[in-house]
Amino acid sequence: MIVCLIAVLLDRWLGEPRRWHPLVGFGRLVGLVERWLNRSPMHKGRSISWGLLGVLILVLPVLMVAELLRWTLNGWVYLLLQTLVLYLALSIRGLMEHGRAVSDALHSGDLELAREQVGRIVSRNASALDEQGVAAAASESMLENGADAVFASLFWFLVAGIPGVLLHRMVNTLDAMWGYRNERYLYFGRVAARLDDVMNWVPARLTALTYALLGNTRLAWRCWRTQAPQWDSPNAGPVMAAGAGALAVSLGGPSPYANGVKQRPVLGQGPAASADTVDGALRLVWLGVWLWLGVLALFAVAGVLWSVGI
Repeated sequence: MIVCLIAVLLDRWLGEPRRWHPLVGFGRLVGLVERWLNRSPMHKGRSISWGLLGVLILVLPVLMVAELLRWTLNGWVYLLLQTLVLYLALSIRGLMEHGRAVSDALHSGDLELAREQVGRIVSRNASALDEQGVAAAASESMLENGADAVFASLFWFLVAGIPGVLLHRMVNTLDAMWGYRNERYLYFGRVAARLDDVMNWVPARLTALTYALLGNTRLAWRCWRTQAPQWDSPNAGPVMAAGAGALAVSLGGPSPYANGVKQRPVLGQGPAASADTVDGALRLVWLGVWLWLGVLALFAVAGVLWSVGI
């Protein structure tokens, strides 16, 4: 609980490091390994095997070092290392800054600036989005990235400490870089994509539950149950359906991408997204973090009371 609280406060005060962020260096290494191994992208069996090898090359050495540190460090030194690693894995302030940049532009009526800002965080064709489309894209991104960059990191740290949170962030980065369903990555990135789905299955549903508890609970639960199975991602579906229901707005639907308009199911129920929806999505994430910390505090107090026989 202490590590999680300090890491959240550090992220709130300092944000992500502007230079020398470990994930940036890891991303560059991921690119080098992919160019080295991905020589026959359309040969299914060979490409999947090379993709598996790439995952092992990138992940195993880091996990071995993390496990070695767990056995060689102790006391306050290891506590500080845990705090530092979790702080670097979290991206709460970064998420808030990106979301507010879009909502502030929408509130001021500057659609071009809002399109520019949302283009930094989504892959869709931002220039083709109207005001509602920009708000929906930003809201969806806040809800989904809240699961990936915030709650999943907390979950895996609580489950497996430094190795757990490092494994999740590395796999999530691999999926972000290799998980495309195009000619180059269809097979090579399949192992990374499936591993990311497995690691995010429980955190995604805990995130959906968090959103539901903090908003319109009944509507969120109904949207989660009926709309999430229609989404193409097994983890993004519950998160965004529950989030849209909690906010009582409509998200999803047709959206423009570089290769054309993608027809997506509608998520949630209610009016179309607006700048207030983006603010509401950010509020769900931030309140959710404090809800998790509160639950951890209750468990910590219960553990202390149990240990002293009360």
